[in-house]
Amino acid sequence: MTAYYPVYLNLTGRRCVIIGGGGVAEGKIARLLDSGAEICVISPDATPGIRRFAADGALHWEQRHYRPGDLEGAFIAIAATNVREVNRRIFEEAETRGVMLNAVDDPPNCSFIAPSIVQRGPVTLAISTGGVSPALARKLRESLQASSDLAWADLAGVMAAARASLRERGLLTTVDPELWQSCLTPELLKMAQTGQESKALEILLNGLLNDTQPRN
Repeated sequence: MTAYYPVYLNLTGRRCVIIGGGGVAEGKIARLLDSGAEICVISPDATPGIRRFAADGALHWEQRHYRPGDLEGAFIAIAATNVREVNRRIFEEAETRGVMLNAVDDPPNCSFIAPSIVQRGPVTLAISTGGVSPALARKLRESLQASSDLAWADLAGVMAAARASLRERGLLTTVDPELWQSCLTPELLKMAQTGQESKALEILLNGLLNDTQPRN
């Protein structure tokens, strides 16, 4: 089984080519748009949802079949044609051009696979079974979405502000990583969830700095 390397990509302003215009292709678009990708869909037909995206200017739709050269300038590509021979030809072009390709439900013609996603605020969890079982990945996603542990993501803003403050003071690297963990308390989380971010930040910084400030 292929051992995949997990990674998050910055797609802002980068060209993403989706070949295929069905429901699977449409399902990829919203998250790609959220990532800032510039999307081109190539397909002789398209779902009403893709047509609306195109009409609104959210993506460019070329109403035709795939042809060699369509991946020129692409950063990533997605083959959602459901035709293995077409996927193979797209994969061959992607390999030649150095373009990362995901062929939906066709692992042999993939250079990357798309994980199942759990997201809360800026925190994203990616789940992959290496292509072995999409059903299992979905089950794990649904379980994690229902888990109370995901609520800790609500502290992301406070944590980011604390890191920025410590960085400005030149103290970020002096804080023991284990100290961060001990400062993450249910009380701090509750403050962040009830609009008391400033108070939560103050308490967090006090807890982190008390262990690093010189004592007289």
